[in-house]
Amino acid sequence: MKVLIAGGTGLLGTALTKSLSADNHETFILTRRIPKHRNQFQWDGTTTTGWGHLINEVDAVVNLTGFGVEHWPWTKRQKQKFIDSRVIPGRALVSAIQNAARRPRVFLQVSGINRYGLRGTGIAYESTPPAGDFLAQITVKWEDVTKPVEELGVRRVITRNAVVLARRGGLFPLMALPVRLFFGGKFGDGKQATPWIHHVDHTNAMRFLLENENARGPYNLISPQPASNAEFMHMIAKILHRPYWFHIPAFLLRIPLGEMSVLLTEGRYAQPKRLIESGFQFRFGNLEDAMEDLLIRKIPDKSGM
Repeated sequence: MKVLIAGGTGLLGTALTKSLSADNHETFILTRRIPKHRNQFQWDGTTTTGWGHLINEVDAVVNLTGFGVEHWPWTKRQKQKFIDSRVIPGRALVSAIQNAARRPRVFLQVSGINRYGLRGTGIAYESTPPAGDFLAQITVKWEDVTKPVEELGVRRVITRNAVVLARRGGLFPLMALPVRLFFGGKFGDGKQATPWIHHVDHTNAMRFLLENENARGPYNLISPQPASNAEFMHMIAKILHRPYWFHIPAFLLRIPLGEMSVLLTEGRYAQPKRLIESGFQFRFGNLEDAMEDLLIRKIPDKSGM
């Protein structure tokens, strides 16, 4: 299989590329960075210049583009960057497929579990409607921009990602840092959900959905074991043999972070209903197993994460 990965030099794209290459699949990477390998192609995230021809050669397209919402501060300009970095590249990918002589069989569109909102009663499933807050509406725009490929006969899969936990890179090293420094504790009242998925399961799920011809539409990529913020932080402390005592009230987090503090103090519980029903098997579905692998594993796995 030949796979084009837009935004392929980040955490998720690097892991997916290594997994595909290990099974002798060929990958083409679109990146804003200066290409370092023959399979990498620089693009501006806006046009199809320099890479549009690749669409005719690939069997699958994976769209991982999007500026991380963890970047501070959330100014009006920054918020627009969150939106533009998702919508404009998605529009360019659709244009390339529309103009292709040979179209890919499948298009995997990444999205976020925050689509269901940071608050709400009950567990969120793929059928749960989107919320109206800023983060939720980003995912609506993110997903909708590539919907036209379905009209072209391309099977489209949407992955609504939880926080992907990796030993290096992403948010997890920062989440664990206070605990390592003996200042671990919950954020706010600690009752809010901390949606998570181990990077191995995330990569395997993307592979599973790409290769499963029956997979289409949205899938929640989140561990089946829900965890509150208090449970999540306490588990890190338990594995690292550190104290769990330095709890930070929500109002103190709002002082330096402003609106961005909702990433730490709010969260809704969700389940990977469709993924499980499709037959996917989690390797690290248990929080303690995932933490032990990430925090005390001595030998890195093949992904280097």
